[in-house]
Amino acid sequence: MTTGIAHEIKALTFDVFGTVVDWRSSVIREGEQLNQAKGLNVDWARFADEWRAGYAPAMNRVRQGELPWTKLDDLHRMTLDQLLIAFGIADQLDEDEKAHLNRVWHRLTPWPDSVEGLLQLKQRFILATLSNGNVSLLVNMARHAGLPWDCVLSSELAGHYKRDPEVYHMAANLLSLNPSQILMVAAHQDDLQAAHREGMRTAFVKRPLEFGPDATPDLSIDPCFDFVAEDFLDLARQLS
Repeated sequence: MTTGIAHEIKALTFDVFGTVVDWRSSVIREGEQLNQAKGLNVDWARFADEWRAGYAPAMNRVRQGELPWTKLDDLHRMTLDQLLIAFGIADQLDEDEKAHLNRVWHRLTPWPDSVEGLLQLKQRFILATLSNGNVSLLVNMARHAGLPWDCVLSSELAGHYKRDPEVYHMAANLLSLNPSQILMVAAHQDDLQAAHREGMRTAFVKRPLEFGPDATPDLSIDPCFDFVAEDFLDLARQLS
């Protein structure tokens, strides 16, 4: 965590779900609005958790060749359709309502420090997403939440999902930078560990509420992390 490392960094790439935006509260909030509008009685906290829990298994189906390359919107929809049946509400939503609900991932709310922190970081560094979200999802989210990215990089551009090495290589190639000139910012250790293996610098930003107030997230610090920050404002101070 030295000034020298900060001086070498030219760009910051960000995990998005959980690191920049609060996906869980956003899904719960829209779900509860749907409860009121449709007279449903769904436990949206459990629904949100199970929807997110389907994320990694769905990507693994692509990695293992069970599915062709499939963008995240479509993987989300596959999981959603299963959950609507499991929660007994598949017949209570029409196709437009299901499609709108699936796009809740385009409308996620940022953490309170995210926009201000990003604006501070943007004064010195190139800022880009490096997310498993597809390009259209990330663009719509940025417009909805006021996220000031310089560019949107998605696993979709690599045809691979994180934590595959190709995604991190793609970011360095498209930014015309050496991996060591890029700081990967994430709230998830495995994402940072994968970026570190490909030569990137790493910043762990703690998001203890990502999985709700009753969860016990892993906030342990891997020695490969170059920076550890409480939030984006803290990260901006460390990199100033």
